[in-house]
Amino acid sequence: MAIKTSLVLVCCFLIIAVMAGSVAKAQLGLGGLLGLIRIQGVVYCTANGNIGVNGTATPAFPNALVQLQCGNGNVVSSSTTNASGLFSIVLDPVQMLLSTLLSNCNIIVRTPLSSCNSSLPSIGGLSSTLQVIERTLLGLLTITNIIPEGFQFLSNL
Repeated sequence: MAIKTSLVLVCCFLIIAVMAGSVAKAQLGLGGLLGLIRIQGVVYCTANGNIGVNGTATPAFPNALVQLQCGNGNVVSSSTTNASGLFSIVLDPVQMLLSTLLSNCNIIVRTPLSSCNSSLPSIGGLSSTLQVIERTLLGLLTITNIIPEGFQFLSNL
């Protein structure tokens, strides 16, 4: 009788442990609270900030101010491009909902294009909407990777 009771208790404990693990995984690892949103891309020294027809020979736009703007121009975060034109912005999904980010935010490059090439405009800037490219699971951490969809020159920035 004692063995039967012990087996029942062990089985109950295992069922509870599996259920608790599933709930924790659903809350933390799969789009829940434990994650990061990473926005990264490259800004090129072209009239529209995108890679040119000559591909990898397109010059980068170094030291450009890149801002994440949401709503009515509220700057949520900012970064500066490195020598290769690369920028990266990391956000906490608890403070910024992914749906809001994708529907109501843009990447803005405020540094005049003439800063990297004097034949380009000295007023205006670049703007791009955002798109999710992948979600990476790193242990319990979910990283949502987002890139600019493609920059456009706007003379009124």
